[in-house]
Amino acid sequence: MSSLGSLKLLLVDDNAHMRAIATAVLQSAGIRSVREASDGGAALQSLRDYPADLVIIDFNMFPLDGVEFTRLVRNSPDSVNPYLPIIMMTGHSEKSRVYEARDAGVTEFLVKPITAKAVLDRIQAVIFHPRPFVKTDGYFGPDRRRTQSGSYNGPMRRVSDQSRSGPSAA
Repeated sequence: MSSLGSLKLLLVDDNAHMRAIATAVLQSAGIRSVREASDGGAALQSLRDYPADLVIIDFNMFPLDGVEFTRLVRNSPDSVNPYLPIIMMTGHSEKSRVYEARDAGVTEFLVKPITAKAVLDRIQAVIFHPRPFVKTDGYFGPDRRRTQSGSYNGPMRRVSDQSRSGPSAA
């Protein structure tokens, strides 16, 4: 995948062995520029001088975990890039954790133990199939709707919804 060679990736995990495994997978896919950080606070500092194109971050870290990192990237007034693609990598795949990450603004979710295919699938998803960003009073991040359901009966509040439903949606 030589097309990934110019990608600048920030990898954040408090486990040095996991960082080594993930870095090996990323480098084998042709990603040459991988910077590592051991927690969310170090990652935020790293983003100040390393303009990453993508972040892969662990969920559970101390003192700043992946969810809080994501909230800060998405919502902090001094965020260097609130639209930064963020892939949450975790061994905690319970539905409540997935929802918590999604609601913080995570772009994709990756469950440990990782495989090269799963990592590359998520990277390709954020690069080649980016979701539009949504801003509401309580959320800023990628659109949480992955599919458009033709059977939705609720209110059509988005501009894109208005164009889909025709003039009777007002």
